[in-house]
Amino acid sequence: MSRSGLNFGVFLAPFHRLGENPTLAMSRDLELIDWLDHLGYDEAWVGEHHSAGWETIAAPEIFIAAAAERTRHIRLGSGVTSLPYHNPFMVAQRFVQLDHMTRGRTMLGCGPGALTSDAYMLAIDPVTQRNRMVESLETIVALLKCEEPVTRKTDWYELKNARLHLAPYSDPCFPIAVASTITPFGMMAAGRHGLGVLSIGAGLPGGPEALAGQWKIAEETASENGTQMNRKDWRVIVVAHIAEDTEQALKEVQAGERRETLSYFADTLGRPPGRSDDPLREGVKMGTTLVGDPDVAIKGIKHLLELSGGGFGGIMFRAHEWANREQTMRSYELFARYVMPHFQGSLDTLYASNKFTKENRVEVVGRNVEAVRRAFTDTGREVPDAYRDRTLGAMDMDPEKTASKKKK
Repeated sequence: MSRSGLNFGVFLAPFHRLGENPTLAMSRDLELIDWLDHLGYDEAWVGEHHSAGWETIAAPEIFIAAAAERTRHIRLGSGVTSLPYHNPFMVAQRFVQLDHMTRGRTMLGCGPGALTSDAYMLAIDPVTQRNRMVESLETIVALLKCEEPVTRKTDWYELKNARLHLAPYSDPCFPIAVASTITPFGMMAAGRHGLGVLSIGAGLPGGPEALAGQWKIAEETASENGTQMNRKDWRVIVVAHIAEDTEQALKEVQAGERRETLSYFADTLGRPPGRSDDPLREGVKMGTTLVGDPDVAIKGIKHLLELSGGGFGGIMFRAHEWANREQTMRSYELFARYVMPHFQGSLDTLYASNKFTKENRVEVVGRNVEAVRRAFTDTGREVPDAYRDRTLGAMDMDPEKTASKKKK
């Protein structure tokens, strides 16, 4: 089905608490992607991490290959590949292969590396990571053009007349996006090559208010480098959980949110947990968290669109296991049923058709009712009382008359 409007998907780090079976956790991740594909979500981005115990996928390419075999439509990307950890030639080669294996459903997400403990084990100075990502990304973009051989030498990799022997399946190339948090770096890296953006910082305090300014940085950088940015390639990442009732949604995730925030982000990574007594409600108020009923999510997305200063192309949910398995799967289903259509244009024609039929029902339906009545009377038969009461009464279907009768 061809649709307009926003794309929706998941940003799967993943986050799995210590003490649970890690093998089953990966199986749940695959099951989630399969469920999202069934529900009509557009994208899934899979992270790369190597330490700290919670984010357990080390090779998103392997996970993408497995997920591709279980799904039919959803696009699958790395969210993100830590470029300083890899030779850029090998990154390009692996994702071109995935592009062919998925028949054009592959995406490459790029970042400098999120966990300093990963860089530490690889003896990489965190100060060098952003520059290395820029160098790697420039080389990857050049290789994917499949034009001239690439010869480059840096202090951490060297290529001699390097060229891809397999061109991308996608024409001209699969989507590439750069992760952006709170610094200008990600937006500048994307703008330099006119690439997509994954705004991870939108889920942080102050993130929604910074969206418009960050996009301006990307556009200015693109203009300086002779490229062009496209808002349709901009994904904003937030946390969400949907239930039929807002209080129910908050109750389902409250304990899990505290467990993840305190055990992982505070105790393991040393990031302050924040001072709010009720971080979930505070997050909903700030626009960084969409926890509630479908109306809360719709209102929150509209608020983010307004703050962006012109819109963006997609909303990606930062996957979590704050609720239990059944509640989590139900959340994605409720969102697909009651929230996504509001931003995809798929309800407009249905509402218009319903409105037309209601406003013109005497003209549209009336003659058919008369035809059914005559099917009885023209053959000399009585119209059954039940049918007369239920159907022939529809002959008087003027909405204004109906409203008048109700008042009397």
